[in-house]
Amino acid sequence: MDKSVKVEVVSKIKELLDGSTSVYLVDYSGVSVEQISEIRRAFLKEGVTYKVFKNTLFQKAIEEVGGYDELNNLMVGMTGFAFAGENFVAPAKIIQKYNKEFKKFSLKGCYIESDFYGADKLDVLASMPTKDEVMSSIVGSIANPATGIVGAINAIARDLVSVIDEVSKTKAA
Repeated sequence: MDKSVKVEVVSKIKELLDGSTSVYLVDYSGVSVEQISEIRRAFLKEGVTYKVFKNTLFQKAIEEVGGYDELNNLMVGMTGFAFAGENFVAPAKIIQKYNKEFKKFSLKGCYIESDFYGADKLDVLASMPTKDEVMSSIVGSIANPATGIVGAINAIARDLVSVIDEVSKTKAA
């Protein structure tokens, strides 16, 4: 690979790291081209960028950026890199799904913000709610009291109508 191409690739990696809240390293050895295409589509659907770089070029990039020391020991063999923005849980869910399905696509480790998580934390990461799930839960929590208030107001109005109806019946009698 030409030196200018290497410099360009390192620059691209640094750009991806700067624009991401998380980076996941996966071992994709033994995964077929068809399977990796399916995995790439799943990542793309969730807004996750999945790339394969030479380990040495990725090491050079994280060396220049700093803060990803734990990844140095993980860049051995076939390594894929998943970069996520706001939806930092999506890669974990996808990696877990395809690891169970193919028994070959496995997490090596990841950084979320500045915290490192090893391969043993995949189940914990994958079980975390996504941003959309958290937002819908918050909206649901906010909406529940409002629904209760509306129900209480309707009950008062219904009771008031019943009382007025009973009073009118007794006065008519």
